[in-house]
Amino acid sequence: MEPALRFDPELLLRAQGAGLGMKAAIFDVDGVLTDGRIYIGEHGETVKAFSTLDGQGLKLLRQGGIEPLVITGRDSPAVRRRVADLGLPHAAYGVHDKLAVAEALLAQLGLAWPEVAAMGDDWPDLPLLARAGFACAPANAHVEAQALADHVTAKAGGHGAAREFCDLLLVANGRYASLLRGHLQTLDGA
Repeated sequence: MEPALRFDPELLLRAQGAGLGMKAAIFDVDGVLTDGRIYIGEHGETVKAFSTLDGQGLKLLRQGGIEPLVITGRDSPAVRRRVADLGLPHAAYGVHDKLAVAEALLAQLGLAWPEVAAMGDDWPDLPLLARAGFACAPANAHVEAQALADHVTAKAGGHGAAREFCDLLLVANGRYASLLRGHLQTLDGA
């Protein structure tokens, strides 16, 4: 079976990361993996809604050899639970200086900015988007994030935007079709 998913060839070239291939992708949480709204219960607990499409995209990205990195300005049990449920080993919570944390994480992983994609939606993400080899913003991102992005998704944050970004990176880096074929055979190990 041939994949039904298609992207513009010029966009695919940009998403390949200067010919190096993408090795990691940084994700913000609020406004990217969620719709950006924060629900606070009467006892102060934070509740967030996450898209299962986005979660599957993050798992596929990792299976495809592109490491998802979560760097978020807020910390909550809901976010920690979602990251743990997805089996993502690289996450930083409650971050005020996303650039400093990203650079330390990339150094730890032996990666350079041209090998890294980033998805963010607002001003705290701008330093990451400006340095990434490929930058992406969801459809509902702030105008400044969209201006720095190489691609603005058709979907909004929390509603499949991260999945679109993951699929784009997997197609551009030649990993999407083999992952799809593997899932047509079995979902064990997915």
